[in-house]
Amino acid sequence: MKFKRKVEIVVISDVHLGTYGCHAKQLLTYLNSIEPKHLILNGDIIDVWQFSKRYFPKSHMQVIKKIVSFAAKGTKVTYITGNHDEMLRKFTDTEIGNIAVVNKLVLELDDKKAWIFHGDVFDASIQNAKWLAKLGGYGYDLLILINRFTNWVLVNLGKERYSLSKRIKNSVKSAVKYISNFEKTATDLAIENGYYYVICGHIHQPKNEIIETKKGKTHYLNSGDWVENFTALEYQFKRWKLYKYSEDKLSAFYADEEIKEMTEAELIAAITVMKPLK
Repeated sequence: MKFKRKVEIVVISDVHLGTYGCHAKQLLTYLNSIEPKHLILNGDIIDVWQFSKRYFPKSHMQVIKKIVSFAAKGTKVTYITGNHDEMLRKFTDTEIGNIAVVNKLVLELDDKKAWIFHGDVFDASIQNAKWLAKLGGYGYDLLILINRFTNWVLVNLGKERYSLSKRIKNSVKSAVKYISNFEKTATDLAIENGYYYVICGHIHQPKNEIIETKKGKTHYLNSGDWVENFTALEYQFKRWKLYKYSEDKLSAFYADEEIKEMTEAELIAAITVMKPLK
């Protein structure tokens, strides 16, 4: 039997299930290595913007089954909506068994307030020109698809993988400025409202950093993504850790047999009657 780490809180975001860029197998390996008390899905888990019935591999469905399995076994699962899964916002403040759907979450962690949200609220392109943001999403997915082919060639040649999207983000001044502005806005608001922790996703830039200004300080955390960085946030023993799959992965944890064999009917049966959040 494989050893599984017990973790108080796990935060993942930007999985983008249903797209070519999603690395569901790596995420499944990670999920099968942990036993979280509270799993927070911080937006863009299922990519509804680019969802297609023609592409939803078995590994993507296994991730969903694993999340439901967590809830069925007592893990509290909080789904915070993002921009790519914004259609779920119509179900805000709803509970399905141990699964809750919300737009944001505030937690009290050892006498410190944590403000958790996806982060698209800061993105003017989404708020004012959604069609442009969606077009950019398709372009990003195409870039990731090209990058996967490039990496397949590189790996077969015995060379290291290469991230085109990271290179572009780090070299384009407007992209660097956008990320900097996003982080500054999030931390300034957190300090202003008395949140010691501010936890986001959205920008695919994992980070764990204390930010201090003249007005105060806050602990900024970004869970990154499972498209480029394969990262998550873990809270245990009164501290946050940024988990990096490439550095921290254990020996492979395969899906439990019951998850592999779970049918759609059993998946639905594992979820109890819908009820409003208290």
